[in-house]
Amino acid sequence: MQRDGGDPRAYVLGGNAGTLAYASNLRAENRQITAYLLTLAWTPVGVVVGDGHQRVNIAADNVAGWVDQTFPPDDDRTFVSSLRDLDMLMRIGWQAEPPERLSENTLLNPEDIPDDVLDALGHPTAPLVPCAMCRRISVRDDFVWNERQLCAWDYHAAVFGKRGPWRGVPYEERLFETLPRAAYVAAPLLDELSVDVVLAVAGLSPASMQRLINHAIEEGGDASYMAVRTVDGLTLLRERPASRS
Repeated sequence: MQRDGGDPRAYVLGGNAGTLAYASNLRAENRQITAYLLTLAWTPVGVVVGDGHQRVNIAADNVAGWVDQTFPPDDDRTFVSSLRDLDMLMRIGWQAEPPERLSENTLLNPEDIPDDVLDALGHPTAPLVPCAMCRRISVRDDFVWNERQLCAWDYHAAVFGKRGPWRGVPYEERLFETLPRAAYVAAPLLDELSVDVVLAVAGLSPASMQRLINHAIEEGGDASYMAVRTVDGLTLLRERPASRS
């Protein structure tokens, strides 16, 4: 249990694929301990912490049991704190003022948290929503298709799959206004669809980026292409040719 550096004000009880639980007061009040639950989204580019939290009360004589039940080991992403340390902190009645925002510096036990979750605490929080197709927790507005909030996996499959808006000729200027929009394109997900990134441009004027996209289509040969508008700029995708047996 780490106590050095910073002002520890939160003890992480455990977590899994969708939730991180912590407490700042392990002194029982009315035979209960208050815990806070943060929502987590596991995305292709890392873990994102939700911008809200839920407060729950746990029976003081069953905190360890609550942790075991809430974060069962059959979840591959389950992690729990040291029950020995938890018992000691409850015995001494450890308490602190809850932090306004959870970060590594506010944690009493950062060593109990997976590195990817710990890294997420150093980044801004975001509003999270369930994917309209698979219910996976995702970042709101990162991937929207047909007015539905999707996770990165379902968006890539729906938009960049065989039924996506592919084309074999350069874009007319007006069509750049109707490009698919995505927070990012994830190379591993594209690879599963047999799709490659041909070009990614950012930091230029819209006209310059459009010219580069169309030039790449003209010079790229006979293939199916799709331009995507991302947060940074424009990305051009190309379908791989079907393998010949």
